[in-house]
Amino acid sequence: MTKPSLKIGPLPDKTPIKHTVAIDPDVNADLELYAKIYEQTYQEKAPVAALIPSMLQAFLASDTGFKKARKARTG
Repeated sequence: MTKPSLKIGPLPDKTPIKHTVAIDPDVNADLELYAKIYEQTYQEKAPVAALIPSMLQAFLASDTGFKKARKARTG
């Protein structure tokens, strides 16, 4: 039996990778404040640890120097 031809290929591995980082108290205070503002804005409580991946993703997506360097590395 032949396999069907699908528009998407196999899904990429989405297994989370855990990182442990130490942050300065002032950065932690800002993260806690961000979480409070997030809750006020969306009426949904989200712990800092749940917000950080999206923050990092947004930061990397907006860093034009990183995007240019990544593009140069991948050809």
